[in-house]
Amino acid sequence: MATEKISVLDFGSQYAHLIAKRFRMLGYYSEILPPTAPLTAYAGTKGIVLSGGPSSIYESGAPCYNPEIFTLGIPILGLCYGHYVVAEANGGTVGKAQTGEFGFATLRKNPQTECPLLEGVEFPAQVWMSHQDAISVPAPGFEAAACTNDCAFAVVQNLQKRQFGLQFHAEVKDTPCGNTIFRNFAAYCGMPQNWDQNKVLSLLLEQIRIDAGVQPAADGSCKPERKVLLFLSGGVDSTVAFALLNRALGQDKVLGLHIDNGFMRKNESSTIAARYREAGFTNFTVRDASAEFLAAVKNLIDPQEKRKAVGETFIRVRDETVRELGLREEEWLLGQGTLYPDVIESGGTENAKTIKTHHNRVEGIQALIEAGRVIEPLKELYKDEVRAIGAKLGLDDGLIYRHPFPGPGLSINVLCSRGEENVSSEDRAGRAAAEESLRHTGICNCFTGSENGGQARLSGISVLPVKSVGVQGDFRTYTFPACLQMENVFTDFPRWDDLEKASSRITNSVPAVNRTVLLLWNKPDAVCRVQKAICEKRTLDQLREADAIVLEELHKANLYRSIFQHLTIRLPFASSAERCSLVLRPVVSEDVMTARFARLPVDVLQTITEKIASLGFADAVYYDITNKPPATFGWE
Repeated sequence: MATEKISVLDFGSQYAHLIAKRFRMLGYYSEILPPTAPLTAYAGTKGIVLSGGPSSIYESGAPCYNPEIFTLGIPILGLCYGHYVVAEANGGTVGKAQTGEFGFATLRKNPQTECPLLEGVEFPAQVWMSHQDAISVPAPGFEAAACTNDCAFAVVQNLQKRQFGLQFHAEVKDTPCGNTIFRNFAAYCGMPQNWDQNKVLSLLLEQIRIDAGVQPAADGSCKPERKVLLFLSGGVDSTVAFALLNRALGQDKVLGLHIDNGFMRKNESSTIAARYREAGFTNFTVRDASAEFLAAVKNLIDPQEKRKAVGETFIRVRDETVRELGLREEEWLLGQGTLYPDVIESGGTENAKTIKTHHNRVEGIQALIEAGRVIEPLKELYKDEVRAIGAKLGLDDGLIYRHPFPGPGLSINVLCSRGEENVSSEDRAGRAAAEESLRHTGICNCFTGSENGGQARLSGISVLPVKSVGVQGDFRTYTFPACLQMENVFTDFPRWDDLEKASSRITNSVPAVNRTVLLLWNKPDAVCRVQKAICEKRTLDQLREADAIVLEELHKANLYRSIFQHLTIRLPFASSAERCSLVLRPVVSEDVMTARFARLPVDVLQTITEKIASLGFADAVYYDITNKPPATFGWE
């Protein structure tokens, strides 16, 4: 293991491990440390990076950190929350920002200040923001090196102390100059390039063998030898985890279990089984447990409760399968394809807040983890790293570039409701307030033309009477989506840049909105209201049919590979309980932590819309035009 390193302090940001990953991809070994780590943990550290986080530094309960790091003389770089830590530790002032920033912002350099971190960056530069606080008074001796329209101190520095602060997230792909900034910081630290991505695979295999007890750890300790039973959703994560376990332990010590939970895409389970056989895997079994899972979520409305029910049912089915196969419990570990974003969004690190409950972090799973009976070889990796590992293991593109498909499957794409008569007075008031706020955002000014050279015209803006999950400033939000209606939407389709600008303006200025959709089509005579809806075979079958249309058209247009993930969402907003509205949610992402809504060719989008409209049960089709943040990929 390399001794010289960049140490990243995790203040609970969704992006903390992404910082370490970026440095490693650039060839610099990096490690994650808790902010309270003693100075002895910094042996070999050439530079310290303070991550973002969900807390406000001026409130009680803000994460503690070891202030002695500022006495080490080691270069320090703070990002977002870390930006505030650097300011406060040196005597600056942090407070609520006049205007929060979520998504893209334009960074402009202070021409009077030379900043070593900004060498080689072309200005104005696109950066990615996710904050509601800001530095109001910089610390003595610190100067502003760059700003945005709404943030005067977007980059600060004190070269004498060798300390820097960035309000934006340089670690995400949507800050294109981020790698340049990190390279500059590593050079400023005198950090050598000492990390090879090819080492990752060997380290993963070594750790699997240690966790399964087939080889001792570095300290000589050895766990009891175990075999591994792995849930196989058929998605990228579980497939790569399965291949890793097979490589490390051999097929005789690994069993893959694919459970048809009733929440699969159209014909999904049979397709998965065929692909695994083609890949040479013989150590897997398929079980139809759809009746058990559908019973578990019956009548559940709350999305968190639904996720928990799915996760707990996986455990019950796993236990039943172990008994049916005659497996001795003490000889088997439970394998999962958990990624680091799953851990972060479930609040699974010291300072992180829960964005949503992942099925692989429910109470039953946590109990197994604490008992040392779970093995998760990918839990410190991101999706793009997992795909790279899959390629190294020889998996074909059909397996590793398949759109991600979470364990709960389509169950979390069916939004459930008790009906309009049960909408709370608080939600009605919140929606009315949001609609009033929308009238003052000046959205009409965002539309400067259309994709075909004409002029797109906004005909209406409203708030849909449903809620979806989002992430703003590392906090979970659960609020309403705004809806844009255009005149002749496909004749004069709005410019994608204009849609992105409008969406960003809405979510930045209307607190009760975390998502924006564009109405593509609605049934002329349909009067839509919130309907009673549960996750059942009928609603799932409707969703499957619409989802299959989208995926088929993406394949036909050779767009499937360029789209990171597509989700079709069924909304209980329709003219009757037997009907629904549908949301299309294709996104482009590298690492799941940030994403942009996909910009499909208008003719492809029109074909998809017309085919869904012809299904006979749809009253409206919407297109989600929200980036992450402030919205998550899915709606639940």
